[in-house]
Amino acid sequence: GKWHMGVNCKTRHDHCHHPLNHGFDYFYGMPFTLVNECQGTDDPELAKSLQDTYWFYTQMIILAVFTLVIGKLANLFPVKWKIIISLAICGLLHFISWFSSYGFTKYWNCILMRNHDITEQPMNLQKTTSNMLKEAVTFIERNKHRPFLLFVSLLHVHTPLITTEKFQGRSRHGLYGDNVEEMDWMVGRLLDVIDKEDLKNTTFIYFASDHGGFLEAHRGNSQLGGWNGIYKGGKGMGGWEGGIRVPGIVRWPGVLPAGTVIDEPTSLMDIYPTVVQLAGGAVPQDRVMDGHTLLPLLQGTEQHSRHEFLFHYCGVFLHAVRWHQKDSGTVWKAHYATPVFQPEASGACFTRGICPCFGDGVTHHDPPLLFNLSQDPSEANPLSADTEPLFDTVVRRIRRAVEEHRKTLTPVPQQLSPYNNIWKPWLQPCCGTFPFCGCHEENNKA
Repeated sequence: GKWHMGVNCKTRHDHCHHPLNHGFDYFYGMPFTLVNECQGTDDPELAKSLQDTYWFYTQMIILAVFTLVIGKLANLFPVKWKIIISLAICGLLHFISWFSSYGFTKYWNCILMRNHDITEQPMNLQKTTSNMLKEAVTFIERNKHRPFLLFVSLLHVHTPLITTEKFQGRSRHGLYGDNVEEMDWMVGRLLDVIDKEDLKNTTFIYFASDHGGFLEAHRGNSQLGGWNGIYKGGKGMGGWEGGIRVPGIVRWPGVLPAGTVIDEPTSLMDIYPTVVQLAGGAVPQDRVMDGHTLLPLLQGTEQHSRHEFLFHYCGVFLHAVRWHQKDSGTVWKAHYATPVFQPEASGACFTRGICPCFGDGVTHHDPPLLFNLSQDPSEANPLSADTEPLFDTVVRRIRRAVEEHRKTLTPVPQQLSPYNNIWKPWLQPCCGTFPFCGCHEENNKA
């Protein structure tokens, strides 16, 4: 499914970020992510701000070149033709950058790979659902006689909500509902294969989402990005519950009792140590691990999550901290930074398209906004020293935890820097001869 971690570092074929370089033995899916450009029917989203920047500078450079040419020809001021030509080349490069980010995203970013080989460029979205499902099913059938780890990262439920014709119009909740129903059907098909191959009682299955609903995603009056119920905020917001709280559903008949509900804070970072324990391995001891195995909690040998503190980031910026107070069972959350909603009472950043992590789109809080999630999961009523007797004690304890947490961090190169986000032709995965990339191996095989 969706890898979304990129492919190359220094050359087109080094594949340093590829799944097969990070512990996996087999890969089929998108190395990047699903964006509107892949479908070509909605507004572009991948490099919207970059496109606007490129276009602005292109216009400025063209205006400057035009002014200099007029001035030169009319002898209004002395300027060398070499300077004018250099500036014109600069303008041309900016125009190419704008056009590239706008026009070629579908061909360069919307691709499918099997292991190290590109199988579709651009990908055929009408067949992606069946291709992904077929790959997952055949993987299970190939490995049913030995232990295996199957990680299926569905392109559902994600804008632009690719939904096959069979499921369009099935839901009362529009295209988003249709997409959820198709995802549900796909998960059901995988569970059916597990059952059919008599693997039900020996297979640990964990279903979750990577974040809450994308509130800003709209097409006209239709909400395309989901709904987060009573929880404030959504996708891309590092602190609010609407961006963090997601389904966590576990299935392991014969080992875990059915119908059990566990109301304890856990994390997607817990998947790694859980899988390692199930495989009979040991997590590395030479570093601080942020996750904890879920098995004691799931099997009932422990009643409380091992997480006392959870640190919620937006990019590299710490936005909020959750404290699970063991002696009382109370869950507190302190917000050090929150996104500026646009409009103010909307609970989302409609003007920007998605909330930023820093800069003028964020409000910093000192002291932090404090909420008692046990009583106020909607984060509607921030506490203060006047309204909460424990305010100062809780804030001090959380601040101390942040200081201890930061001592465990090792600085790494910034992956989301402007340089790392611009398109680099020499790193572009390409099926064929660059820049004329394109192949449809899946169709040929069919």
